[in-house]
Amino acid sequence: MKKILIYLFAFTFLANSSFAGITFWTTEVQPARMEKQKEMAKTFEAKTGISVEVIPVEEKDLGTRATAAAAAGDLPDVIYHTLQYVLPWAEAGILDVDANNDVVKALGKKTFAPGALSMAKSGGKIAAVPVDGWTQMVVYRKDLFEKAGLSAPTSYANIVKAVETLSSQYMYGFVAATKTDENFMSQVLEHVLLANGVNLVKKGGTKKQGKALKNSLEFYKTIAKASPRGELFWKQSRELYFAGQTPMIIWSPFIMDELAGLRDSAPPTINSDPTSPELASKTGFITNFSGPNNKKGAAWADVRYFGITADAEIDEAKKFVEYSMNEGYTATLAIAPEGKFPVRRGNASDPAAYTKAWSKLPVGVDRKKPLTELYSADVINNIVAGLDTANRWGVKEGELSRASKIINAQFLNRITREYIDDLISVDEAVDKINAELAKY
Repeated sequence: MKKILIYLFAFTFLANSSFAGITFWTTEVQPARMEKQKEMAKTFEAKTGISVEVIPVEEKDLGTRATAAAAAGDLPDVIYHTLQYVLPWAEAGILDVDANNDVVKALGKKTFAPGALSMAKSGGKIAAVPVDGWTQMVVYRKDLFEKAGLSAPTSYANIVKAVETLSSQYMYGFVAATKTDENFMSQVLEHVLLANGVNLVKKGGTKKQGKALKNSLEFYKTIAKASPRGELFWKQSRELYFAGQTPMIIWSPFIMDELAGLRDSAPPTINSDPTSPELASKTGFITNFSGPNNKKGAAWADVRYFGITADAEIDEAKKFVEYSMNEGYTATLAIAPEGKFPVRRGNASDPAAYTKAWSKLPVGVDRKKPLTELYSADVINNIVAGLDTANRWGVKEGELSRASKIINAQFLNRITREYIDDLISVDEAVDKINAELAKY
């Protein structure tokens, strides 16, 4: 019996001490991106002896799968997820907030973009580890602005002045989003309203709107009236900018490789060469812009996080996340560099190490080049800096879910369009929006 007990103890000890595997859910499910993540997992295993099973999960299914797995006590060790889940999952006990906060502290809070950290703050802790993000941008023709003596489009006032100066029979002053059932209009509107300090929610409810919203709607009508008629969304704004028929649009950074002629399905048509980088060389980007009621301005951002879960093998999960955000961070960003801006800029030895490494990663589809060959250091630093002031409605209040429901209902788009089309006055638009907000 004594020998049996010794053998059982030895077996149990070996079984426990030899554990060396974790599971990782990722929403980067495209085949090429999956291969890159599996390569990272192999490199990590070779270094640490810890295997990582990379499991693809469609973004649309992530919420329901995580809830079901939590109920069954079968969560993966680490999840790569969107901003919308950080605080709800922290409150629901799906995330191990202490473990995630420990990783951020170990890596150094000061090495992260402040905006990405603040959006994940739960009490005094960071509930999930910021990985990457992108900010929506005002894309503009630097050459035309300089020629006309215009200041960069960093404010409502500067944009309005540029619209008035550059509009002509050959050029639309702006191409605004006006198709009310398109998510693109929702994103652009939120960006424009955030810039002027408009927030629709507060803790436990919604906020009654007044002067700031009125000023924002008047600005949006100005840029919409300078646009072509019709139902406009991302497609028309990109095509008209690529054709040299507008000096300004609002778009995501996924336009950056296309601007440089690296994608055959979306070529610049400003000249006869669809592979020419000419338009990229003439383009500037503004991530943070301001309105009269918010001099600091704001940037609309989409940030992604690593979340160590409540069911995780904590030590192994921490090692994986720390590796992915430290010596493996450039490989993490290389999964899709044109849409993965570094939210961790550098480390103790070089505060800009990862920004520099990211800027040299090749972007493009049919042809590839590093961003440093296409854009100046000032341009690259400016678009990355947008994550410092990154914001979204409802994040700081813990009401992202409520804000999402308001946005998805699209009444803001519809009422704004009624005002643009001169069907109602600006005061009537504000009243109608307040009436809708009261339902939430």
